[in-house]
Amino acid sequence: MIQPGQRIPDAALQEYVQTEGPGCSIGPRKFQALDELRGKRVVVFGLPGAFTPTCSAKHVPGYLEKYDALKGNGVDEIWCVSVNDAFVMGAWARDQGTEDKIRMIADGGADWTRQLGLDAEIPGMGVRSRRYSMLVEDGVVKTLNVEQPGKFEVSDADTMVKQA
Repeated sequence: MIQPGQRIPDAALQEYVQTEGPGCSIGPRKFQALDELRGKRVVVFGLPGAFTPTCSAKHVPGYLEKYDALKGNGVDEIWCVSVNDAFVMGAWARDQGTEDKIRMIADGGADWTRQLGLDAEIPGMGVRSRRYSMLVEDGVVKTLNVEQPGKFEVSDADTMVKQA
């Protein structure tokens, strides 16, 4: 498992672009993790799946609620990463109202999640992400909070506000 002080592994991730802009068409956009983290302070939180109970009712809403506090602490971006495809993450972003606040990142094949050592086999769901949060500065992990299976105690937005 990745530890504070270590560089984030570089892997291809995707996000669903909702609004067409210069150089960005609507639909899935593939990018390299380290390219997007370079020179930024980013809160990354991972969770088992889009539209799942704790993730939809507590985890994402908590980060939306604490968005201003995290930005006030110098956080440039907030990422929600899940082992889902970009289309599902895009639909979940619309459902949760995360546009312009939380980037909903798809790790469809769990490549990045496995490289982080934060993957878990969840009965009935297959390979998914463990529930976690971390502060990443310029591609290096500064803090890491990993939940025990079935728990939601240390990866919440309140914890990250204190750590950012």
